[in-house]
Amino acid sequence: MHPDLTRLTATEAVALLRRGEISPLDLVEAAAARIAEMEPAVNALPTLCLDRARAHAKRLVAGEGRELEDAPGWLGGLPVTIKDLTDVAGVRTTYGSPIFKDHVPKDSHAVVKRIEARGGIVIAKSNTPEFGAGGSTFNEVFGRTRNPWNTSLTCGGSTGGGAVSVATGEAWLAQGTDHAGSLRRPGTYCSVVGLRPSPGRVTRGTPNNLFSPLSVQGPMGRTVADVALFLDTMAGWCPLDPLTYDAPSVSYAQTVTEAGRHRPRRVAFTADFNGQLPVDHETREICTREVRRFEELGCTVEEVAPDLGELAEAFLVLRSQAFVVDREQQLLAMRDQLKPDIIWNTERGLSATPSRLAWADRERAAFYRRMAALFAEYDVFVTPGAATPAFDVMLRNPDSIAGVKLEHYVAGSMLNAAITLAGCPAVAVPCGFDRHGRPVGLQIAAPPRREDVALRAAALFEELTGFAHLLPVHPRPGTVPPPET
Repeated sequence: MHPDLTRLTATEAVALLRRGEISPLDLVEAAAARIAEMEPAVNALPTLCLDRARAHAKRLVAGEGRELEDAPGWLGGLPVTIKDLTDVAGVRTTYGSPIFKDHVPKDSHAVVKRIEARGGIVIAKSNTPEFGAGGSTFNEVFGRTRNPWNTSLTCGGSTGGGAVSVATGEAWLAQGTDHAGSLRRPGTYCSVVGLRPSPGRVTRGTPNNLFSPLSVQGPMGRTVADVALFLDTMAGWCPLDPLTYDAPSVSYAQTVTEAGRHRPRRVAFTADFNGQLPVDHETREICTREVRRFEELGCTVEEVAPDLGELAEAFLVLRSQAFVVDREQQLLAMRDQLKPDIIWNTERGLSATPSRLAWADRERAAFYRRMAALFAEYDVFVTPGAATPAFDVMLRNPDSIAGVKLEHYVAGSMLNAAITLAGCPAVAVPCGFDRHGRPVGLQIAAPPRREDVALRAAALFEELTGFAHLLPVHPRPGTVPPPET
């Protein structure tokens, strides 16, 4: 047996599974041991389902459930974590809310069924903010999840537990969701890779917001190749989700292996959308320097960005309407059990007039057209993965960024939210560390439905930096750096 299975990438582990050099049970037990070692310091996986995982592993070893063994995205018995917003049959699923603290669903979410049908073994539920609302992962049911690079800091949100589980080697892959950066910001804060797919690339199952493109399901891993593999597992048409469409004819895993033959010719980069968004000074400096690594591949890198207009306000209007769909009835029936951020978002949506909603849609459409014009000239569009590095784990959100006071908890997310509103896929990939040792990352966006373009560019950049080799990381204690002024 390999001396330390938890140090393998997902791609390496699946290759060993295919050759029969290790078994799914080996990986389940290796993950269980690593979880027991890591959890006291990070609190990433509050709900384990080890017996269920062992039973699934035994079925795979016995030759059961292998009908899709030759399909793209076959995981062959690899343990994965599932965000606690996503139902897993027979496993406690709380959505991070005291309202559902004892909830055990009878059926699994469509994406979980897809993962399990392709040989993924669910080993645990990862921690999330209440109903996924927030840029720091904590809730009243399970408490706070801590950043393994410095346990005094947040891991981001809302797929914070998933990011930590991958960074620490508790699991090889993590499923998550993304609305305003919930896969990208935790990926950046924990120095792992998070991908927000295009709307419709991965099924969302049966939410009430079935026709909204804002929130998506997606993968997280330690390397770009791992994320490409997991996207193959998830991608494809689903009869439960009207926005979904067929998976591509060429797998994402193959796309990444051929990245060297498809280098981007022109790379557009902005640190702060021409000063329209506050960004931590050192983050800006690191990202501006590191994006130039693309020039080593013969790419042209130019600083350019579309005008945001009033996109920040438009995003809040549209986001708040999603909260009305999801939370209006709970607000009426159990307001005292909802956290302030959810009440604020929902009430903001309830107060919006039809004219205001129409205005927000027009603003979004205008921004999409400006992004389409940018992609007519550039292959990828790159920004920092987050406007500021990880902040105090005890805070809901930073009070300010680069000396600019934030009016609300969503205000620091516009680097990510802008890409959400444009319908683009985007990969968060590590690009360095600030002077306090906090991870910094890039967000690499591509035109809608061109995950292949974003993944190839991210894979080439990852190869240049070598940061993937630093994982998994053992949790490190530390102090909270002072905020920038």
